[in-house]
Parts: sequence; C-alpha cells; structure tokens
Amino acid sequence: MKTKLLINGLLAAVMLLASCKKFVDLTPISEATSATAYSTAQEAEAALIGVYDSFQQEYYIWDNINFSDMISDNYYAGGDNPELFAIDKLEIVPTNSRLFANWTQIYTAIAKANVVLQKVPEVADPALDNNNRREQILGEAAFLRAYHYYQLVNLWGGVPLITAPVASTAPADIQIPKSTEVQVYDQIVADLQFALERLPAAYGSADIDKARATKGAANALLAKVYAQRPDRDYTKVLEYCDAVINSPAHYELLGNFADLFDGNHYNNSESILEVQFTGGAEANWGPQMVLPPSLSGDTWRKFVTPSKDLMAAFEAEGDEVRKNASVLFENAPWIDEYWSMTVGGSVPFAYKWKSANGWASTNRQYLLRLGDIVLLKAEALNELNRPGDARDEVNNIRRRAHVDETGSTDKEELRNIILNERRLELAQEGQRWADLKRSGKAVEIMNALNEIDLRTNSRVNYNATQTDLILPMPQQELNRNPRLEQNPGYN
Repeated sequence: MKTKLLINGLLAAVMLLASCKKFVDLTPISEATSATAYSTAQEAEAALIGVYDSFQQEYYIWDNINFSDMISDNYYAGGDNPELFAIDKLEIVPTNSRLFANWTQIYTAIAKANVVLQKVPEVADPALDNNNRREQILGEAAFLRAYHYYQLVNLWGGVPLITAPVASTAPADIQIPKSTEVQVYDQIVADLQFALERLPAAYGSADIDKARATKGAANALLAKVYAQRPDRDYTKVLEYCDAVINSPAHYELLGNFADLFDGNHYNNSESILEVQFTGGAEANWGPQMVLPPSLSGDTWRKFVTPSKDLMAAFEAEGDEVRKNASVLFENAPWIDEYWSMTVGGSVPFAYKWKSANGWASTNRQYLLRLGDIVLLKAEALNELNRPGDARDEVNNIRRRAHVDETGSTDKEELRNIILNERRLELAQEGQRWADLKRSGKAVEIMNALNEIDLRTNSRVNYNATQTDLILPMPQQELNRNPRLEQNPGYN
C-alpha cells in the first residue's frame, strides 16, 4: 500500500506555513514565511493553490470514504488493515492512527487558508485589484476553510476553532479547547456568507469553474450545512438548494448516470466542484486500492468491498443503471468472509473509479454535485410539508436511473424513500454516514443489519450506540493539548 508522510501534530499543522523560502512561481506555498512570502499577486495566487492542493491529501482521497461509506452499511473494509476493520465494525479507539492522520491533514488545510485570509489583504500589488481578484481569493479561501471545518464537525462534533495563523508556541496560543458543534457550524456559515459576497457564479471556462470555489459551491455547502447542523433549518436548506439549481452557472443533471464516472466527462454540467487529478504528481492513488485485478494489475486483496445490504438495496429497486456504474463483480484470487470462502469466487468491487493506472489515476472525486443537491431539496420539501413537490424531485433522479417513479406523498414513507435514494445515488461518494446520522436512524439501521461472516456462519453484531455517531478525539492530540476533552463515551 502506498504510504503518505503525515505531519506530527496540530502544532506542526498550524506552524507549517512558517519555515523557509519565498516562492517566485505558481507552486503551492507551504513553506514560506508569513513575513516575506506575500508581496506580489503571483505569490498570493500560489498560496491559494496551496490551499486547494489539500484536496489531494490522504483524507480526501481515501479516508473520507472509509469514515462515511465503509463505517456505514454500504461497504465492508476489505483489504488487510486492522484499523480499517475496526472502523467497519464500529470499534474505533482513540489510538487508531487514522484519526490523528485525518485530524492533522484537515487542520493543515485550515492553517493554509488562515494564512491566505490574513496575508492577502496586506499585499500591496495593484494587480490583485484587477477584476476584483483580491476579494475573489479571499472568498475562495473562506469557502475552503468552511469545507474543511465541515469535515471536522461531521467527524468529531465540536472541535477547536482556529481562524488565524498561529505564530507562537506559547501554550495559550496552541492549547485550544473545543468549541461546541453549533459554534463550529456558525463559523462555517459565516465563512460561506463571506465567500458568497466575493465569489463569481463562474470564471468563464469549465476547467476553472469546476476546480475552484464559486457561488454555486458556496450555496451547495450552505444547503448541506443547514441540513446537517443539530439545529437544522430546512427553510434555509431549500433556499440554498434553489440557489444552486437556479444558478446562472446552469448546473444540469447529466442524462446518463454512468457518464458521471466513466472518466470521459470531467467538469461536466452536473459537477459543482471536483478534485482536478491530472496524473503524475497530481494523481489519484485511490483507484489502485479498490479496483479488481483486471483493472489494477495486481492481485492483493482490495479495500472498500460493497456490502450485501447495499447490493440488496440496488436489487430491490431494480436499479441496474446505478448498480452497474457503482459496482463491478469479478472472480477474486482471495477468499472474502462475506462473499466467497473459496478462492476464485465472485466478489464485488467499488467501481465509481474506473482506472487505476499504477497509482497514478486521473479519475476524480466530486466534492459537490447537483444530484446530491436535488435529493437534499426533496428532503427539505418533505420536511416542510410539501410531499408532492418532494416526490417530483425524487422522480427527477429516479427517471435518470430508469427505475419506477414513486407516487408516494406520505411524509414518513418519503423520508425512507429519499434516504434510500441518496444511498443508491451517492454510494462511494462519502455521504452515507452523515445521511444516516441526520435521519436519526443510524443506530437502528446498523443494529438491524443481517451481515453473515462466512468464516463462522454467524451474524455480525455492530453494537451501535449514540457514542459511535462521532469519533473519539485522537489520543495524540489529547496528549498534546490538555484543554481538549475526549468525546463522551470514549475512554
């Protein structure tokens, strides 16, 4: 498995931008001193590119799927990693190294955004004021900070809020207690409102519009934020969903669902924001981790194995279109404890990425896409007692998948239909665990699973509780920061 260099600690993360040299080209700034690195428009742009570059870290390539799809009822861990097996079984402990890795990477991204937000207003280069570019850069950085905090609050609930560069190692500056979940969401909303005032609807070409933050991206994330926060507001969800759907950027559902994931339709009309993997140093290594031997070129056991429960959900709807775009069955040269105890048996593989290319795939991930927003609009309409309108939005998605339209206008039935529709539409896109938590059904659904371990012919008991809905604080971070409290239910 490919290994990644991880930065040791939140202190290292927030101090990363304070080391050695001044950049003279548009490479990402990650080692420039805050005092000298921001004197030209070119350096401001380079700093912003460094913030975007955070989407190519391990969390956004890989663990966002593990901690959303694989932790849920959608996928098994697969592979051979004990820490991933623990995530799959809801047996996560504070010393699981993936917690600290993700925590560090996301806070590193926030640190980069903080420096841009502080330093770019001070840059005297008049080129930044051409076409309002300075304000756009600040809007992009605020959006990116909000996106990263949205990941943190979904994973851990309340977390420390760091909204300025840390220039001191004094305990008062680096040992920060966590804010409440609502306070974190309030900061996210504030950043997104700031961004909305500065971002364009489009930059003028698809390869830029889908690569950088826009008003559409900010509105889409605001819709998701108001749906996910504990004091959710479905009127706001609907408002921001409609802002995306009616955007002058003209987002549209693709007519063919499979085109979203075939590798030939990057930056399409449905995409709102996607990671721009181009191969080489800017490659996606995730496909090598999940694709079968015929596509990966190797024979070690792959990760993120589709669950029997997910496959049953596709089959119950007669959903061949999304199933075939999302899952590929192949005879595997290993045994699988859920699918086949015989070497060479048929096993499903996660298939929304299609090309491994020897750890250097150009296959992309959607950070935000319209299909998600349409179904979120349906959820909001239903919760606002407009089930007929909600049904119509669901059917817009179902028609594309060539499954029978629903005629239901029963609010509770539609809740279940929408939750299931999101499952089938967004599998392997890092949405399922947040959806289950938002529905209030995560514990019930996990404990009702009838997954059989073929090694023992016994049912897997996930023993899900409310504790499992947020992760434990990483032990390394607790050791470093005595003001940080462990989340309830974890030792």
